[in-house]
Amino acid sequence: MKIVITGGAGFIGSNLVRALTEQPQVSRLRVVDNLSTGDKANLAGLDVEFFEGDVQDAALLDRAFRGADAVVHLAALPSVPRSLRDPLASHHANATGTLQVLEAARRAGGPHVIAASSSSVYGANPHLPKHEDLASAPMSPYAVTKLTTEAYLSAYHHSFDLPVLPFRFFNVYGPGQRADHAYAAVIPKWISATLAGEPVTIHGDGTQTRDFTYVGTVCDVLTDALLHRVMDPRPVNLAFGSRISLLALIQEIESATGQLVDRENKAPRAGDVPHSQADSARLKALFPTVTPPPIQKGIAATVGWFRSAIERSAAR
Repeated sequence: MKIVITGGAGFIGSNLVRALTEQPQVSRLRVVDNLSTGDKANLAGLDVEFFEGDVQDAALLDRAFRGADAVVHLAALPSVPRSLRDPLASHHANATGTLQVLEAARRAGGPHVIAASSSSVYGANPHLPKHEDLASAPMSPYAVTKLTTEAYLSAYHHSFDLPVLPFRFFNVYGPGQRADHAYAAVIPKWISATLAGEPVTIHGDGTQTRDFTYVGTVCDVLTDALLHRVMDPRPVNLAFGSRISLLALIQEIESATGQLVDRENKAPRAGDVPHSQADSARLKALFPTVTPPPIQKGIAATVGWFRSAIERSAAR
């Protein structure tokens, strides 16, 4: 089985590459990444064919997709705040990039296409838990680009019979997630700050809730979808309904690190939703054997990775 992963040098992508190298059914792995948010070092020691470039480069995609059985499209410009600062960049990378991937898949003979969407598409819809048939109400340009991704996958399935599967990711976290950039996600940012003895920044009062998903579980689901060719033009929540407040998350980080967390409160950020929780019924129907770890275990593994990274850096 030959698989292409766009964005494969990023956090989720490199974890997925590592997981797929352990599958005997997978004979070749190709990665397409422009390294704008990923790092080729994430793939060190892994048996992959690397194509450096952007998913908006049709010729590059044609070379990478040649002979592919499946494509996992993870390449994107992430972050709601980033999209507020530069909506066009997010649109080009996420919406136009997805269209280019789908066109390249058509030219390549129609490999199975799995793509990452986001829980941000639910936006201002207050209903909890959030099931896939709810009306979307995007609150940021980033959310619009992910809704567009889903719409294109559905359209290409119905128009061109392309086998597709769009996943709505919910706050993925775990080992390998960077904390050293302006748009870092909350868990790596807070763990890194805590280990450095620095305060964490809470936008709002901390009572807002999120449905965090461990990256290993995401890779389990994606691997299962690839190996068993799971297809559905409808979006599928990739989370398990384990909602936790940011204040409770801080307590978990304190427990895992053995350190008290200093806190600084700032105003809520534009585009942020107050609460997020997945209805996982569709996911569990498609992937009944996948079981997520409790967040305590996931946070402990992530803290362990950060401590190891600090030790490696100090030893250089």
